[in-house]
Amino acid sequence: MGTVSSAATGLMASIPSPSSNGFSIGPIFFHAYGIMYVLAVAAAIFISRWRWTKVGGDPNLPYEVAIWAFPGGLIGGRIYFDITTPSQIPDHWWGVFAIWDGGLGIWGGIAGGVLTGLWVVHRRLSKDQRRWFMDIVGPALLVSQAIGRIGNYFNQELFGKPSSLPWALRISPAHRPPGFTQFTTFEPTFLYEFVWDLGLAGFLMWLWTKRVVRAPGLFALYVAGYSGFRIFEETQRIDFSNHFLGMRVNFWIASCLCLAGLVSFVIIQRGLWGRGCEPAMPAPPGSMVPGGHAAKIPARTPVAAQRPAVATAPDSSRGSAAPESGTRRAKRRPPPPPRKRRR
Repeated sequence: MGTVSSAATGLMASIPSPSSNGFSIGPIFFHAYGIMYVLAVAAAIFISRWRWTKVGGDPNLPYEVAIWAFPGGLIGGRIYFDITTPSQIPDHWWGVFAIWDGGLGIWGGIAGGVLTGLWVVHRRLSKDQRRWFMDIVGPALLVSQAIGRIGNYFNQELFGKPSSLPWALRISPAHRPPGFTQFTTFEPTFLYEFVWDLGLAGFLMWLWTKRVVRAPGLFALYVAGYSGFRIFEETQRIDFSNHFLGMRVNFWIASCLCLAGLVSFVIIQRGLWGRGCEPAMPAPPGSMVPGGHAAKIPARTPVAAQRPAVATAPDSSRGSAAPESGTRRAKRRPPPPPRKRRR
């Protein structure tokens, strides 16, 4: 009786999974994962546009980048999935393209989207502006990834080991991996990543307002911070994955990317080999360049050195010069007109 009661209490305290991964409107079925993907892209565009405009950038540029980066991320994510998990590809000639059956690899999606975005801005922005744009996009990508994890909740995927914690996730038998069918609740690792992504995005945005990190140092911290959490997450997940040296392949990839992000951050902050630039400052009003191009705002506005007032010695014949305040030199009185000679 006590065992049954404790099991019932555990189920009541757990997080239930949705009964369906979408909804239908007439003959069309809308997948929650796809809807979250669209919302994630929209959030990344909105955040990037808002922050890019604050430094005097063209507000239309994030839209143009997203038009190309969105399909680039889809292609990169599917290629990564096909390479790392070939056994999960549907057994059809179109299986390698079936993003709706099998999924996308987050590392390939990020790489494909970022590389495509850099290709788009290569001719639109200067080197320093591209670095500023990367710092602006980094936190926006974290918010986008957090929204995407909500789709994993509807799909009942990306969960961890069996757990009896109050926030454990209840998984239906059809979605439990082999060897774990006897368990009911599992670690909601997708929820942990959701919280981490939003927290890291807020921290990076706070650093951006302080203007203390050389660009693109915030993007390097984005890579290091997200990859660092994935190191922990890969030790908790139990879904299918290829292994290398006893660990999941994504564990090693996350470790390499975390190290690369940290090393890049140090190089950028030290300015080694000409890497990095001073952070972008907020643009003054009216600094937007018309015609669809980003304003070339200097990284730091130099403070004009004020010249001291020049005082002149008093002259009995010409009078004394009255110095003025500010940076202008003191003006001299014009000489008196010559006197007429007496005949």
